Amino acid sequence: MNTTRKLMLVLSVVLLAAPMAHAALSLERTYIESYHGRSDIPVPIKVVSPAVEPGYAGTVVELVFTVDQTGAPQNIEVRTPVDYELARVLTNAVQRWRFTPELRNGHAQAARVVLPIRIVEESTD
Repeated sequence: MNTTRKLMLVLSVVLLAAPMAHAALSLERTYIESYHGRSDIPVPIKVVSPAVEPGYAGTVVELVFTVDQTGAPQNIEVRTPVDYELARVLTNAVQRWRFTPELRNGHAQAARVVLPIRIVEESTD
């Protein structure tokens, strides 16, 4: 019997503006590198930060989805009650994420992921 595993990934999503795209890539790279060397969970290898309105700062949204054997997110559900636009933006961004799938006995397996996303304002430092 395949056991689905839950993975808690915490991602602070930076509110993006075109001039800050480079800083966002650095944040994404840092997030990806924090999972380096893992194979017991789906490991993010491509992260896309959504562009959201500043009014959502401080909001935490929980997404649940399955990472299939190819590393693609499937069946993304928004578990936190949020308005349609925020749910759409977050779901569209996570659909473009890619993972190295979980390995069991050397074989790629589908796994369930719980992804809390915290929306933060970009730093002006």
